[in-house]
Amino acid sequence: MVIRVFIASSSGSVAVKKRQQAIVGFLEANRISFEEVDITMLEDQRLWMYQNIPEQKRPEKGNPLPPQIFSGDDYCGDYEDFFQSKETNTVFSFLRLPPVKICKQRALF
Repeated sequence: MVIRVFIASSSGSVAVKKRQQAIVGFLEANRISFEEVDITMLEDQRLWMYQNIPEQKRPEKGNPLPPQIFSGDDYCGDYEDFFQSKETNTVFSFLRLPPVKICKQRALF
């Protein structure tokens, strides 16, 4: 599955930009493969994002703000959901990725 992060490159909101940078920075730092989808440049992708966010995650007024995260066509969540998964150390399950196996190497003396 491809992790897709829906962003708005021309957002005037400092908060939105910081949230987008936090997610992208985390994914890059952890070498998690992802695709950025700029909804300000791709009208069809913006509409797709709006249509595929579950009803309970949509604001009462207006449209959902980026960043929004999908694993393939499956909705993972928004920045708040991502942040919570980081805090609880469940990012890989949040992103619907298999857990990373950590190999411990023995020191040879």
